[in-house]
Amino acid sequence: MTKKTIKSAVTLALVPEIKTGPWIYWEELETSMSKAAALGFDGIELFTPSGTNIDNNHLTQLLKTHSLELAAVGTGAGKVIHGLTLTDPNPAIREQAISFIKEMILFGAQHGAPAIIGSMQGNVVNGIEREQSVAWLAEGLEIVEKIAFEQGVFLIYEPLNRYETNMFNTLAAGVEFIQHHTLTNVKLLADLFHMNIEEDNSAKSILNYGNHIGHVHFADSNRRPMGNGQTNMSEIANALKEIHYTGYLSAEAFPWPTPDDAAQQTIYSFNHYFNSK
Repeated sequence: MTKKTIKSAVTLALVPEIKTGPWIYWEELETSMSKAAALGFDGIELFTPSGTNIDNNHLTQLLKTHSLELAAVGTGAGKVIHGLTLTDPNPAIREQAISFIKEMILFGAQHGAPAIIGSMQGNVVNGIEREQSVAWLAEGLEIVEKIAFEQGVFLIYEPLNRYETNMFNTLAAGVEFIQHHTLTNVKLLADLFHMNIEEDNSAKSILNYGNHIGHVHFADSNRRPMGNGQTNMSEIANALKEIHYTGYLSAEAFPWPTPDDAAQQTIYSFNHYFNSK
C-alpha cells in the first residue's frame, strides 16, 4: 500500500460539558476507535477532561489494536471546565492554565501527539491593554513550547474566528505573532471553518504560510462535515499538496446528521480530495 502523505483523523470528545460542540464521536473510547479504524481513518484527535483521566497503557493498546495514531490532543477542557486561559488578568489563573496545558502536553507526547492551544488562549478583556494580553499569551506559550520540545513534540496554536477570540484570527496574524516572539516550537492550526470566516482566500493563505502549518481542521463553511457547505475544497487541497503538507486533516465538525454519517462523509471527502487517482 502506498503511504499517504496527508493523513486523516476524526475527533473524539470525552468531555460531557462540550457535547454541543464540533466533534464527531462521543461514544466510549474503544467503540469510537473501532468505528474510526473500520472507516479507514489514520488517527484520532482526543478531547479529554484532563491529561490523567485515561490510562496511557490502555490507550497505547487500543491505538495498536486498531492501527491508529493519536493525531493531537485538545486543551479546551481547561477553559470549559476550569475557566483557565493564558490571558486571564489573574496571575494565579494563568499559572494554573500553564499547569493544565503542561499536563496535556505530557499526556499527548507519550503517543507522539502535539497539544492544541485554541480556546485556552483567551481574550483581551475590558480594562486590559491589548499589548499586555499579547505579552501574557506569549509568556505562557514560551513556557509550554519548551516543555513540548523537551518531550519531542511541537505545540499547536490555533487562530480562531472573531466570534471566539479577539487575539489573532488569521494565519498571517498568527505567523507574525509567533515570529515576533521567537516561538520556534509552535506551529499553526489551519482550521478551515475559522478560515472561511476570516481569510480573504483560504487556499492563498495556506500557500503563503504553509511552512508554519502543523495541523488542519477539516470542516466545511458551516462546520458540518466537508461536502455539506460552500468551501472550495479543491483549491485548498491543491494548496496543501503544493506546500507538501504531511500532517493530519482532522474532522473538527458537527456530528451532522449523526456521528456515523458525519464520519462517513468526512472520510469520503478526504479520499476524494487526497486519495483519488
